[in-house]
Amino acid sequence: MSVVLIGPPAAGKSRAGRRLAKVLDASYADTDKVIVDRHGAIPDIFAKHGEAEFRRLEREVIAEHLETTEVLSLGGGAVMDAETQKRLGGHTVVLLTATPAAITERITGNSKRPLITGIESWTEIYEARRETYERLADASFDTSFRPMVRVVQDIAEWLDQHTKEGPSDVA
Repeated sequence: MSVVLIGPPAAGKSRAGRRLAKVLDASYADTDKVIVDRHGAIPDIFAKHGEAEFRRLEREVIAEHLETTEVLSLGGGAVMDAETQKRLGGHTVVLLTATPAAITERITGNSKRPLITGIESWTEIYEARRETYERLADASFDTSFRPMVRVVQDIAEWLDQHTKEGPSDVA
């Protein structure tokens, strides 16, 4: 079983995932990073092959890593895929959220997110996905203006209290 971090773009899934894996002494993967390492920059994939091809690659990477990785950070839109939603069953799903004010600070000047052009597009995407995020999540943590070390500590404590195996045996 994996601990899977989901949430909107710029919520802190990658940073939290890396740190959580260290705290748990667990294996870690970020699906966006795996895709970039294998296929090139995400904006280039979108430009050359379209969003549908990116989502296909993403679905494959998620299926592979749910079987082999103890802590997994998903891209913001990954959970909109019905197949991915089904695959998350049996795994611990943690939703990371952040306020629009925090997101504005994080996305300003960032061109690595092909679907995000500003806080308006982020808000639109988040609202369209919110129900799915919340339905899939076993727990939710706000990352807005809190130190990531504290967010990760809260997640680890929650895992210790709410998973059958506890944080040292999440896989």
